[in-house]
Amino acid sequence: MKPAKPNLVFSTVHLSANVEIAPNVHLLRMDKPFAFKAGQVIGIRLDAGQPHRLYSIASGEQEDKLEVLFDINPEGLLTPSLAKLRPGDALEISTPFGFFLNSPGPACWIATGTGIAPFRSMFRTGPYENKTLIHGARNARMFFFQDDFQSVLGQYYIRCSSRGVISDGYNGRLTQYLSEKKDLSPETTYMLCGNAEMVVEVRDLLISRGIPFGQIRAEIYF
Repeated sequence: MKPAKPNLVFSTVHLSANVEIAPNVHLLRMDKPFAFKAGQVIGIRLDAGQPHRLYSIASGEQEDKLEVLFDINPEGLLTPSLAKLRPGDALEISTPFGFFLNSPGPACWIATGTGIAPFRSMFRTGPYENKTLIHGARNARMFFFQDDFQSVLGQYYIRCSSRGVISDGYNGRLTQYLSEKKDLSPETTYMLCGNAEMVVEVRDLLISRGIPFGQIRAEIYF
């Protein structure tokens, strides 16, 4: 991710858990030294001598621990090392920042991959009334946190599987689902989070369907 960065202040925290929730996808749980707003990001590094990387917070505002979701980039400078951390290990995290925030009005949350993280934070914080979550993934195993979303959002949680076949969702790419959807309201806020290709494609699709540019907000993951 690459939102504009303020001057970041880092604190040392200790890991509580490191769970591999899908192949090469990890959820880190750690100390929570500060308050934050759902949708914000933090910088993470292993020590002061290393460059940091930015990650969306995946936990709710009221929770005692802070959670971050990431997938391993074998060529990355940080994620291979993060995946090896054990409970009790130390790492450094920055103060939170960012403006990709929830609002009380109607919204359509659109996510692929680990881009689901800020929406999980918003979901666990609330409010989630008047929210629809459209979740794209390659197959059924890659819909992270799907059970939680399904149990609460019900019909307002739509899974789009681009490769594997699912029985209770849409079989096809998320962009294909949106292109076929007839009721795209220009009064709704559309919040997009995922890789740059998805964000640009969905943004252009929404604009072509009459959604005002000002109703579209995006967070790009690199």
